[in-house]
Amino acid sequence: MEGTKEKEHLLALKVMRLTKPSLMPYHPLISDTRDLQGELLHGIQESDIAQPSGVPYFGLGDLLTLPQNFGNIFLGETFSSYISVHNDSTQQCRDITLKIDLQTTSQRLMLSGADVPATDELGPDQSIDDVIHHEVKELGTHILVCAVSYTTNNYEKMAFRKFFKFQVLKPLDVKTKFYNAESDEVYLEAQIQNITPGPIYMDHVSLEPSSQYLCTPLNNTEGKDQKEMVFGKVNYLNPMDIRQYLYCLVPKPEVIKQNKVMKGVTDIGKIDIVWKTNLGERGRLQTSQLQRVAPGYGDIKVTLEETPDSVVLESSFNIICRITNCCERTMDLTLTLQNNQPSGLLWTGISGRQLGKLAPKENLDLRLTLIATIPGLQTISGLRITDNFLKRTYEHDELASVFIYNDSNP
Repeated sequence: MEGTKEKEHLLALKVMRLTKPSLMPYHPLISDTRDLQGELLHGIQESDIAQPSGVPYFGLGDLLTLPQNFGNIFLGETFSSYISVHNDSTQQCRDITLKIDLQTTSQRLMLSGADVPATDELGPDQSIDDVIHHEVKELGTHILVCAVSYTTNNYEKMAFRKFFKFQVLKPLDVKTKFYNAESDEVYLEAQIQNITPGPIYMDHVSLEPSSQYLCTPLNNTEGKDQKEMVFGKVNYLNPMDIRQYLYCLVPKPEVIKQNKVMKGVTDIGKIDIVWKTNLGERGRLQTSQLQRVAPGYGDIKVTLEETPDSVVLESSFNIICRITNCCERTMDLTLTLQNNQPSGLLWTGISGRQLGKLAPKENLDLRLTLIATIPGLQTISGLRITDNFLKRTYEHDELASVFIYNDSNP
């Protein structure tokens, strides 16, 4: 028994990816004019259309070539495709519909054909053309599904589908590091690595902070307001190159006023990256919400709000010390200043001072005085705070560094 033969369709479907062209490579043939084949090779080289003008031995010509294969598709790029339904037969076709879907690992997207009415007639050698654009937002396998349905002259309804599978690759590798300052400032370092096979131009890299923070980029030369980047005027990344971007985040005043102690996990923001390839194809990536775990300060947090950078030897100077109650109970505090540390800075003033009661999440500012005794880079240490309720003493050393210099004239 003979099997059922599938009917041949009257319409043909063709799909072509739309990408930027590339420069035509040129392979010069170099020979000496005294060679037997020198004149022949010279003539072939002069007649080669790929030869660049003015630079006869350069590896790239003046012409552009269309892509010879499907190529690579990277996350964040825009996938563009030209789709054509052509009538290869000598018959008239009616009620032609073309629907285009994109199947990913997590969803199915309708790209074209949802609200488009059917084409009434399609004569021989005529075609229906469509161009689709889709910003790729998922990694992994993607399947382009093209479904065509039509009616023949015999009022027979025909339909067929074609599938085009392609992989979406990762273009950039982004790693982040957080550095906590003595205050509530947070420094974010973003390491961006180009893992594509070709160089890319870094058009825009920025940090979009969350509603809790204010962001200051630290990637410009000669101040924060300059537009020129520290990376130079030629702002591109070669394959496997890594670049670091630095940002400073400060909690908004209203956030500090409401939450005087930053605890737990807080949202920092998102990194937005825009790049271009050699011939201007644009790609864009945005990271997920970056989160930072606030450092644990224990029951008491001590920060220096005002400290001089340098001090003359054998002179006194003042600092402003802020004490914050980070626990959930009221504390009765006593301040003790210890000078037995091997440091070139000595405390002056009353030690054992009663600071009184400090409610939870509240802070207290103190003006303290030190005297510089040894030149060099010295650290401020020896601050002791005792909770009289629990009879517990909190030791705070290496709060800040001050440079001590000798200003005496010989």
